[in-house]
Amino acid sequence: MKTKQVAEAVRLRLQMAPGVALGPGKADLLEGIRQTGSIAAAGRRMRMSYKRAWQLVDELNRLFDVPLVASSKGGPGGGGATLTKAGADVLARYRRMHAACCVAIVDDLSALYRHRSSAADSSKKKSARRRA
Repeated sequence: MKTKQVAEAVRLRLQMAPGVALGPGKADLLEGIRQTGSIAAAGRRMRMSYKRAWQLVDELNRLFDVPLVASSKGGPGGGGATLTKAGADVLARYRRMHAACCVAIVDDLSALYRHRSSAADSSKKKSARRRA
């Protein structure tokens, strides 16, 4: 299996507190904030409402002992958001853990994929067509 295929098959979700997980969605949101400088823009990239993006940022900021995202209010020059040092560290550690998981399971995952039934691929295509 190629690295990208393994990475897409593995969805690392860390239960950080009861009912609160750090997973690919929150990691992608942090990455989007890092890249765009905006919570709203990061949320739009993920087809997420502004309100939902803010809720997730608030949840992340409350989860850790220091905020992961610093934001400034809008105005004539516009607002913005940046990852704090802690936010960049959490994102980097999450990405490293995900990569390590992928490396650890690539052989076993490849074996499972070799033993899949041909019906598994056709049912996935049918499901995708129904959603479209």
